[in-house]
Order: sequence, then structure tokens, then C-alpha cells
Amino acid sequence: MSSSSSRPDAAFFRTQSSAPIVSGKRSGSYFSQSQSGGLGNSRPLFSYEELVKATNGFSQENLLGEGGFGCVYKGVLPDGRVVAVKQLKIGGGQGDREFKAEVETLSRIHHRHLVSIVGHCISDDRRLLIYDYVSNNDLYFHLHASKEVLDWATRVRIAAGAARGLAYLHEDCHPRIIHRDIKSSNILLEDNFDARVSDFGLARLALDCNTHITTRVMGTFGYLAPEYASSGKLTEKSDVYSFGVVLLELITGRKPVDTSQPLGEESLVEWARPLISHAVETEEFDSLEDPKLGGNYVGSEMFRMIEAAGACVRHSAAKRPRMGQVVRALESLSAEDLTNGMRLGESEVFDSAQQSAEIRLFRRMAFGSQNYSTDFFTHSSHNSRDQNV
Repeated sequence: MSSSSSRPDAAFFRTQSSAPIVSGKRSGSYFSQSQSGGLGNSRPLFSYEELVKATNGFSQENLLGEGGFGCVYKGVLPDGRVVAVKQLKIGGGQGDREFKAEVETLSRIHHRHLVSIVGHCISDDRRLLIYDYVSNNDLYFHLHASKEVLDWATRVRIAAGAARGLAYLHEDCHPRIIHRDIKSSNILLEDNFDARVSDFGLARLALDCNTHITTRVMGTFGYLAPEYASSGKLTEKSDVYSFGVVLLELITGRKPVDTSQPLGEESLVEWARPLISHAVETEEFDSLEDPKLGGNYVGSEMFRMIEAAGACVRHSAAKRPRMGQVVRALESLSAEDLTNGMRLGESEVFDSAQQSAEIRLFRRMAFGSQNYSTDFFTHSSHNSRDQNV
């Protein structure tokens, strides 16, 4: 992908090292490793009979869930590898050409925080995709259905990992990829709660020669950016809005749309807007924080995540940050990486002028003048690219 330094919003963040979001044994690579069964540039073609056997006849017991394009089943390949098999609905809107294009696109995506494709199947009018199986359910389940409470550090870890995966799609794929259906149920979790963004069945390529795609609206109510929902105009900033809704879920524990809430408060974003402004002005988070956290969070981290969420869900797409910038903001929340175990506020890095400038930027983006534009970014002398995401 060509350098993004020519874009007006590319200059704010300085170039940083490509250290992983969370340190650990896997820190040597961000990319999915090739495994037996063919995870190279070519994707194996599975027979339908093989997948019937792997999924126990696409049994109800193997059903993992159902998305906009079809059902997903757990399967076991002959070599013992566990996979997720996505069986597209017949007439679901994806023809042979689109299906093959999706497979070709997915075959080029390798990233620690994205779900990898294993193979595909074309049999008569049947179309199937085979993905790596991610074992620990999804973020929606852990926030809204599980009896176990996600602690704050885990929420930060998930937010940062998912942001990196989405930034990779937007800024490092050739051509760029817009997900179109970012939501908590499409953020799958490993056993160690590493996040992996899933479900590229709705993804379309954003050609470098175009600034947006106008098409029929596809996505999930409660996560759709206003300009996308109203006109079908799709850009990377549409994904940024949806990711902001996910951040609000992590902060508040509320669903994007909750009809059990009082009239006028069903929408998470509309309910949260005035509370975000109050929280940033007063540094009082009681009205926003998930009660299940019991107040167990780092205040400076909560403050920063609230600011990032507010910036992402701006009504105007032009006033939202790019995902690479969101990654930079969320990186500063990871004390384990940036401060070698020290608490935020004790670190020279966190207290640097650069971090202060980033905080001022997100405050201005989320709650500043309606005349704000991305020209603000040209005030910085730094030119950077979110490399090696």
C-alpha cells in the first residue's frame, strides 16, 4: 500500500515500534502462522462430502451461530484440526464471482488479530468458507451473556487487539478492506482473550482510486454509521463508528440497542453522548462505567477509552479518527507494554508531550467545534504510518 503520509490525517502520530499490544510468548509475530492443511497463498478446495463428515452432517449440535450470509458450524478435519465452516445461504446475495473474490481477498490476510481462512468449497449451488476455529466464544457473549465478568484489564486487551486487526484491514491490505459489520459478536476471543476480528462475508474491497463505495446497506442495527445507514455511502470511517460502539459496550456493559431501557435511551450511542461529555469534563465515570466492574478500573485508562469512543462515534465521518490513530490511543492504555509493569501516570512515556497531544486531539475530535476538520492533523510536524500492525 502506498504511504499514507500524503493524507491530512496521517501526520499526527509519531512512528512507534511495532511492539505487540500485550506482551507474551506470542509477541514475535502479528501474523497467523501457516499450518498443515494449507495456509499459504493458495487455499485448499474442500469437497462438500469432506465438510459434511467434518461437521457431523451440519448437525444442530455443531452449529456455532448464524450470520447475515449463513450458518457457521464447528468441524474437525481428518488431521484433527478444528475449524469453523461457514455455509452460505442459497440466494443470500453472493454469487460465484463474489464468492471467489472473497476467497481471493481472504487468502491474502494474515494477522494475529484476524480470523484466518483455511479453505473453501464450491459444490453445485453450495458455497462454503472454512476458517480457523477460535475457541473462547465472542465479545458479545462475554459482555452480555456470560456469568463471568470481564475485568478491566481484559477489556483493554480486547479493545487494543481488535483495533489492530481492523487497522490492518484499512491501512495495510492491498487494496484496502472495509469490514462493514464490526460488532461485538464478530470479535472472537482466544482462551487468553486475544481478540480476533471475524466474518468477512460482508467485506468489500475499497479500491485505491475511490474514496467511498455506494451500495446497498449491510450491517447490524445499532452499529451502523449514520451516513452509511441513510445513504449507503461506505468508507473506512463507517467501520470506525461501529468500533466506537464496541468501545462503548466495553465501557458500559450495555448492548448497542436495548429495548428494556427507558424510552429515548434504547440506543447506546444516543444515551452515552451527553454522559461522555460530562465524564471528560469532570473525570467522573459513575454514569458510564459498567456496574459489573464494581469500580475496579484505572481511572486514566477509563478516561482515555471514553475519549476514544467519543471520537469514533462522531456524527460526521470526516471528524472521526482513522483506525491507525485509534490503535495509537489504545496502545497507551497497555501499561504492560508501555511502562514495563508500572501504573499509568508513573511512566515517562505516558506523561510525554506526545501523549498529552493525543489526549487533546481526541477531546477536540469528540467534543470540539462542529467546524473541526481533519486539517487539524496538519498542525503536527510528524509524518508516520501505522506499520506492521
